[in-house]
Amino acid sequence: MPRTRPRPAPAIALLTGALLAGALAALPAAPAASAAEPADYTLTVDRTRTGPQIGERMYGVFYEDINRAADGGLYAELVQNRSFEYAPADHPSYTGLTAWTEAATAGATGAARVVDDEHRLNGRNRSHLRLDLGGTGGAGARYGVTNAGYNSGIAVEEGEKYDFSVWARTDARRGTPLTVTLHDASGEPLAAPLRRTVRGDRWTKYTGALTARTTGTTGRLTVAAGGAGTLRLDMVSLFPRDTYKGRPGGLRRDLAEKIAALEPGFLRFPGGCLVNTGSHEAYEAPNWERRRSYQWKDTVGPVEERAVNANFWGYHQSYGLGYYEYFQFAEDIGAMPLPVVPALVTGCGENEATDDPALLRRHVADTLDLIEFANGPATSEWGGLRARMGHPEPFGLTHLAVGNEENLPDAYYERLAVFREAIGAEHPEITVIANSGPDDAGGTFDRAWELARASGVEMVDEHYYNSPSWFLENNERYDSYDRSGPKVFLGEYASRDNRFRNSLAEAAFMTGLERNADVVEMASYAPLLANTGYVQWSPDMIWFDNARSWGSTSYETQKLFMTNTGDEVVPSRSSPTPAVSGPITGAIGLSTWATSAAYDDVRVVSADGEELFADDFSAGAGRWTEAAGRGAWTVEDGAYVQTDTAAEDTLVTAGDPAWRDYDLRVKATKREGREGFLIAFGVKDTGNHYWWNLGGWGNTRSAVEKAVDGGKETMVEDGTVIETGRAYDVRIEVRGRQVTLYLDGERWGSFTDDKAAEPFRQVVARDEATGELIVKVVNAQEAPARTRIDLGEGAAVAPTARLTVLRGDPDAVNTADDRPIRPEHATVGGVDTSFTHTFPPHSITFLRIAERTR
Repeated sequence: MPRTRPRPAPAIALLTGALLAGALAALPAAPAASAAEPADYTLTVDRTRTGPQIGERMYGVFYEDINRAADGGLYAELVQNRSFEYAPADHPSYTGLTAWTEAATAGATGAARVVDDEHRLNGRNRSHLRLDLGGTGGAGARYGVTNAGYNSGIAVEEGEKYDFSVWARTDARRGTPLTVTLHDASGEPLAAPLRRTVRGDRWTKYTGALTARTTGTTGRLTVAAGGAGTLRLDMVSLFPRDTYKGRPGGLRRDLAEKIAALEPGFLRFPGGCLVNTGSHEAYEAPNWERRRSYQWKDTVGPVEERAVNANFWGYHQSYGLGYYEYFQFAEDIGAMPLPVVPALVTGCGENEATDDPALLRRHVADTLDLIEFANGPATSEWGGLRARMGHPEPFGLTHLAVGNEENLPDAYYERLAVFREAIGAEHPEITVIANSGPDDAGGTFDRAWELARASGVEMVDEHYYNSPSWFLENNERYDSYDRSGPKVFLGEYASRDNRFRNSLAEAAFMTGLERNADVVEMASYAPLLANTGYVQWSPDMIWFDNARSWGSTSYETQKLFMTNTGDEVVPSRSSPTPAVSGPITGAIGLSTWATSAAYDDVRVVSADGEELFADDFSAGAGRWTEAAGRGAWTVEDGAYVQTDTAAEDTLVTAGDPAWRDYDLRVKATKREGREGFLIAFGVKDTGNHYWWNLGGWGNTRSAVEKAVDGGKETMVEDGTVIETGRAYDVRIEVRGRQVTLYLDGERWGSFTDDKAAEPFRQVVARDEATGELIVKVVNAQEAPARTRIDLGEGAAVAPTARLTVLRGDPDAVNTADDRPIRPEHATVGGVDTSFTHTFPPHSITFLRIAERTR
């Protein structure tokens, strides 16, 4: 696929003369323009040298079924719980009739229940709906069920067609009349009814089309029957005919088109935490395990014969969107398919290694079969299934990942070796990707990388979600990586919010990714999709409800980078922003996470010995503020106790936000619960502080975390766990920006928080197809960046450049109704081998400058 696709020039203004502070006047006025004085920078480009090549797969997308990204999202099925398989294994509130209600016309009687019996549709589709019809109320009486769809209901557009299907059987000798109606929540028809007669006591598929008479978002689908007897229904389905690429039973068009517009180089699927959590057993008798890792064979073949599964994120997976559909979608959007298979070591907090050689061999064999499904000839067993599903030609699989965020690196790499050996023996052309756990640093990360280098893996998948300041501070992260070691696949990353300030930080970090394209070969923001009605994780790139979709500010940022990548880095350097830094200041705090803990003898002493604060709670807890407003805090037996073992992030605070250079001492005791306790310092508010998280992550490790605007980053960590009932003496020594921590009198660790959050970042690339330099500049500060750009020796350049800018209020959020952050385009003049340009405050700017000859 092309890395940079020249776009038609929009209606723009031509700016001439020197590019000074007012040069962007031709663009629409940015909201809340900064009054700050410009900061001066230099940007020097060395066109006589060539930097790393930027591969076609530099940027891609990571798809995981989280936030209802599949059912109720990209998979265009409009009926929720279409096969009546919802169960408490998916979510404690679920039953087989979740999203369904009984419906009856006047006088009609009947009973609806979900059954799992010998009359089922097939062995893997275990449950179905049994309607016992009363046969009363006259010839027009109907009894049945109504489906509420997702969000506010089934969304339809006037004039559009919707394809209905159902599998049914009846014991009525003369058949059972079936009426299908599409109506709104008040019962008003949205389409003419569809009528069919179910005949025979063998499962048969019945189909038809409904045409919407009006547009609405509260639609309901009712399937009702007349007469007497027992009617059985399964796989009640309604799809818009207008799917992506017009495929029946396909993908929701607006979501698929937004993903395609990114021009991704790869599609990583299907996860994520749902890949490697739960049981690794098959969906089979006698247990029919419903909490399983994602196993690709469950998801192919006719949709009515596919397995179902509980989703790690707390809902149901129908597997209507399965491996075939993922491969097809990757092909449709020109992306390399990158499947992820379980390694038999669970991650995402479960942290268990399955020690079952036979089961491991079965999963390895399944992975080899997956390669055959993707690449094998139509005459092979699994290539034949692909062909029967509609794709006789191979999909061209080249990369495959084993595992996701395993916290047990030794157990993981032991099992990974078995996969690699088998795949290497039969398919040496396949690149097997390993991973380094769930964070950007720490013991798991270091050990995983050590094992990766020792075992000679080709690529390691890194994941991290951090604060904006972390991304601004770590632009040089990959500068020091070993060029001869494994390549990096940054498979998941994001700054923890969906505001433009987060996108600015991500963009600044991405300039460092491109500068290190010889190490970082692939990168993907995560997660990709979020249904506003079912959010388990935020931030996300694309948001949607049942009728609308929109890109976040990070979507606009990713799209700008992904569609303007270039082919090679051109070496460049820029002047830094003068550092302004002071000591760590702030109040103190106590907190818990899904744990009851007791605190006593809190004391704060300045570096020169002055007592700033002391509390033994003998007079109550009146000096403390329940800042988070969560948990149940009380004084018991002279200690301050949080008693709610379900409450998370229960921060209480005390002291002066201006405190600096002090020692904090406290006695802490875990009483019961999943984790340990948290001692906070440098507290500004609930979203800006440091805390020592002792016994965190399910009491598997301890770390100091820094929170900035709610986003956290790890400063230092180790494997300390906390014993229940034991009193610990905690001491935190803060000096300037140096912090030293002591546990029971022993030095536990230390860190210095002195990295500069550089707001001005840049990278320059060359686009071979268009003959342009792409100057990419991020200015993540209030001040405009007045920049002297020196293109150095080389070919002459055109006097004008194409300019694209994202800019706005750093707190701006794109929504369904308002998109304050969107690309602005212009042509600017006055370009030469040396010229001045002022980059707006809080902006991401791409300048495309044509080199006249090479």
